Amino acid sequence: MVRCCCSLLRKYGNFMDNLRIFAKGGAGGMGYPRLGGEGGKGGDVWIVAKKGMNLKKIKDKYPQKRFVAGGGANSRISALKGEKGLDYEISVPVGITVTDERGQIIGELNKEDDRILIAKGGLGGNLLSNFLPSKGQKRIIHLDLKLIADIGLVGFPNAGKSSLLSKVSHAKPEIADYAFTTLKPQLGKIMYKDFKQISVADLPGLIEGAHMNKGMGHKFLKHVERTKQLLFVVDVFGFQLSSKTKFRSAFETVILLTKELELYKEDLMMKPSVLAVNKMDLPDAKDKFNELVNQLHNPKDFSHLFEKDEIPGKTMEFQHIIPMSAQTGEGIEELKNCLRLSIDEQSNQENEKFSKKQLLNLQNSKLPYVDPSSSKYARMEITECH
Repeated sequence: MVRCCCSLLRKYGNFMDNLRIFAKGGAGGMGYPRLGGEGGKGGDVWIVAKKGMNLKKIKDKYPQKRFVAGGGANSRISALKGEKGLDYEISVPVGITVTDERGQIIGELNKEDDRILIAKGGLGGNLLSNFLPSKGQKRIIHLDLKLIADIGLVGFPNAGKSSLLSKVSHAKPEIADYAFTTLKPQLGKIMYKDFKQISVADLPGLIEGAHMNKGMGHKFLKHVERTKQLLFVVDVFGFQLSSKTKFRSAFETVILLTKELELYKEDLMMKPSVLAVNKMDLPDAKDKFNELVNQLHNPKDFSHLFEKDEIPGKTMEFQHIIPMSAQTGEGIEELKNCLRLSIDEQSNQENEKFSKKQLLNLQNSKLPYVDPSSSKYARMEITECH
């Protein structure tokens, strides 16, 4: 068992979602007492979000993980005002949360070219400091990556998430008939005929107790936080991690996944969700699916299947329940259409909220108001998935 855990850790190490670095602002330059010259300010250290970057590239390129900005120039007769030291910019991936050594959040980088100052340069020597410069700020900084995607795949190991991702997108995750096939998050994009794209994150399979960090739970669950919606993927025939663990039916799987999300962060329960029921190509799958739907519609009638602490405070309400087979492709197109409609509906709701907020601000400032029913804020009519 220990050997298995070590193997998982080694493989997971190829994907990095957190990094600890040392940053130091440049020292200020010396002042010139005789002529009242002021030394240059030290350079600052910045973190800048760039596409195509990842934390492993940073670690490989800068193994010491030390980033020091340039010092300010000393004041001299030919240049009484010393030049500012060179800033140091660290390129990081989009989706980084920056925290200090005490765990205080400094800021987040949610789009390309967002930047955060992490270490200030020291002031140059001047009259107030007796022409002596100050040192630059030193800080230990933690970079924590949370994937940004429209859809996050959630499920126990071997539910078929990787197979599903390969069917709906051009991603090529590792696929095999054993648990924990996915050992690092995978990103794919669903492409539509009108060129609309929806990003999908395949997160490694959770296990019971993931909220307590079992099975690297926190490493995986945190990536769900920045997805707009959740796509639960369950095996219609249920799941059993090993011969030593309890078998769970498809209904029990849904309830326990919901409980893990609730215990990790209750806000996740507010995300719109879709349920994909996989492996419908196998014999007796339709009977199992009908049984699951009945249980989901009447969850209280089956509460006896769980311990009291396994039942979530709120049952997840799925916008759609789609029977499908990642193996044969059955139900894949219907699933893609439902995800598209769900994402579009969420975007329209966000636009409505924005327009109402704009209306309120304009009314308060007594400025002319732009009708939200104009093309920019027009709401799409949502029909059926097909």
